Amino acid sequence: MRINFAHLRESSTTGGYIDFAVFEADANTHRNQDRNRLLMQLANGARRNGLKVDKAALAFEENGNVIFYGAPDLVDYLSNRGVPNWTHHLDT
Repeated sequence: MRINFAHLRESSTTGGYIDFAVFEADANTHRNQDRNRLLMQLANGARRNGLKVDKAALAFEENGNVIFYGAPDLVDYLSNRGVPNWTHHLDT
């Protein structure tokens, strides 16, 4: 299965930069426990491919709405900015 994701770097509110990944995926069960597991697996996959990932989130559609799931401050940021353009993919 191929998972699209965006790997981005933005200025941090505390100075410096933050590298983050947003994955176009959701857990099959739609349970938070499984979403956490999936997010960790995908973030680790991106790291194994040489990317720095400080924070990560899932982006998926639910009842016609885009939902972000992951690090709360990243979810807030994405909720204001929208879904980024996909820059990479992972094969799982």
